[in-house]
Amino acid sequence: MTLISTKLKHYWPLIKSLQTGLLVLTGLTGYVSARCPVYNLTTIISVVGSLFLAVSGSTILNMVWDRDIDAKMNRTKLRPLPTGLIEPHEAWIVGLGFSILGLFWAAYLDLLYALIIFGGLFFDVVVYTIWLKRKTAWSIIWGGISGGMPILAGRALGLGFIDEVGILFMFGILFWIPTHILTFSIKYADDYASAGVPIFPSTYGVNTTRVIISVSSFIAALSMLLSGIMMDLGAGYLRLIAVLAAGLLGLAMSTIFTASERINLGLFKYASLFMMTSMFMVILGAR
Repeated sequence: MTLISTKLKHYWPLIKSLQTGLLVLTGLTGYVSARCPVYNLTTIISVVGSLFLAVSGSTILNMVWDRDIDAKMNRTKLRPLPTGLIEPHEAWIVGLGFSILGLFWAAYLDLLYALIIFGGLFFDVVVYTIWLKRKTAWSIIWGGISGGMPILAGRALGLGFIDEVGILFMFGILFWIPTHILTFSIKYADDYASAGVPIFPSTYGVNTTRVIISVSSFIAALSMLLSGIMMDLGAGYLRLIAVLAAGLLGLAMSTIFTASERINLGLFKYASLFMMTSMFMVILGAR
C-alpha cells in the first residue's frame, strides 16, 4: 500500500464521511430549492466541492482539539489521532488548509454564500468545540446552528439573499441534530462521563432527554413541512415528507414511554433517513 493511500485511509475517519456527506447534501438541496436558473455542472461541482472542503476541514480541526477526549472513550479511542497514526500538527495543517480552500472556493462563487459557510465553521470549531463542549450540555445547540449553515448557504447562493424558507430549512437541521445526537448520547453516556463531557442524559436525566428529543423532532419535522409548503413543493413530495415526519415523531414519542435500547437505536438511524429523504424530496420537487 502506497504512502498516499495509507494517509487517505487514516484521514477518512477524521472527516466523518457520512455526516459530512449529509451536510453537503443539505447545501446542495438549499441551492436547488431556490430554483436558480444557473444549473450547470460547474456550479454544482463548486457547491459540492466548497462545502465538502469546508465541512471536512472543520471536522478534522474538531478531531484534533478533541483527541484527548477521544482517547478516554471506548467508542473513539482507536481513531487515528489518539492512536498516533496521524500527528496532531499534521492534522491541524490539513484541517486548516481544507477550511481555507473551501472558503476561498465559496467566495469565488458568492460572498454571501462564503460568509454563511464561514459562520458555520466559526460556530462549529470555535464556539461549539473549543469554547462550550467541555462546559455545558447546551453546546449542541451551537453545533446545531453550524449544521444548519450549509443548507442556508446553498439557498442564499441560489437566491442572492436570505429568505424565510432558508431560515426554516436551517431550523429543520438545527432541531434534527439534537434528535440525532441525544439518542447517541443516551447509548454512550458512560463513555462521555469517563471523558468528563457534559451531556443531557447525565445533566438532566434520561427521561428529560427523551422529552427534549420528542420536542426537537416535532420542531424539525414542522420546519421541513412548512419550508416545503412555502416553496410550493408538489403535493406528492409534501405527503411523503409528512409521512416520514409522522414516523419520526412517533418513534421519538415512544422512547418516552418505552425505555428500549432497540427503539433508541432505531430513532437514531431513522432521524438520518428522515433528513436525507426530505432533502431528496426537495431536490426532486424543486426541479
